[in-house]
Amino acid sequence: MSDPVDVLAGSDPVAAVLAAYRDGDRLLLRTGGTTGAPRVVVRTAASWVDSFPTYAELAGIGPDTVVGVPGPMTATMNLFAVAQARWAGARHTHDPEDATHVVLTPAQLHAVLDADAARPGTVAVVAGDRLAPALAARARAAGLVVHHYYGAAELSFVAWGPHAEQLSVFPGVEAVARDGELFVRSPYVAEGVADADGWAGVGDRGHVVGTRVIVHGRPGTVTTAGATVVVSAVEAALADLGVVVVGIPHPRLGAVLAAVLPGSVGIAAARRAARDRLPSSHRPRRWVHRETLPLTRHGKIDREALARALAADPQELP
Repeated sequence: MSDPVDVLAGSDPVAAVLAAYRDGDRLLLRTGGTTGAPRVVVRTAASWVDSFPTYAELAGIGPDTVVGVPGPMTATMNLFAVAQARWAGARHTHDPEDATHVVLTPAQLHAVLDADAARPGTVAVVAGDRLAPALAARARAAGLVVHHYYGAAELSFVAWGPHAEQLSVFPGVEAVARDGELFVRSPYVAEGVADADGWAGVGDRGHVVGTRVIVHGRPGTVTTAGATVVVSAVEAALADLGVVVVGIPHPRLGAVLAAVLPGSVGIAAARRAARDRLPSSHRPRRWVHRETLPLTRHGKIDREALARALAADPQELP
């Protein structure tokens, strides 16, 4: 078997995806890992391209459309969207204001709405993070047609709907929950992630009711501006500071990381350490001192109580 095609190695990753499909090759995709280090996903080109017609039908993409994808091709959701647009004969642009369709994260959708750059009638496909019903409603009030999907680099599409609380299983996909963890079986799954019966998961919690998929997220992680951050990895990088990290809700980014420091550690020094040791997406946005932390009855840090207390604190984020 030939080596997979590293689609980001050349100047035109979209052409590399389509050529790999034509030649029956596999794709090597690098995607931002949950700890900040890129991870490699290998899949057949067909496992992407075979979903193009269904995606085109659901989103209404064809030769007369212009697809705006402002994000980088290093994000698999963006590379997929541009490859699908080229396959469909649509034109691609980086400028959402020039598009009939836009592919955005929820944070990018916030920015478009805040800038009053949403052209009525534009179709927005939102992914990469949870699309809250309130944000979806705001976008629709601005005249956008909104779609949302849940997936993963290893799984591709899992569910599709108007927002995160109304997702249905993507056509051609089966979904189940085992002990509260989501698994899928579909022709769109990457290599090496499925069990002997074809079921694959990435650790996301949730449940399935009929065709409805309810996603709770990954335990021990915080998704902020589309990046999934393993909290324990951030704490390990800053272990010498004695930091405790939790996620707190944020209206634009979904959530942000908050770092709680003992009184002996200065916030300025902690910020410098984070800049030196962590990628920007994985740095806490809020830093506070706490002499005592809430504990569970077993004596462990009660992270849920800590997150609630910080979320209720009116302190502004920097």
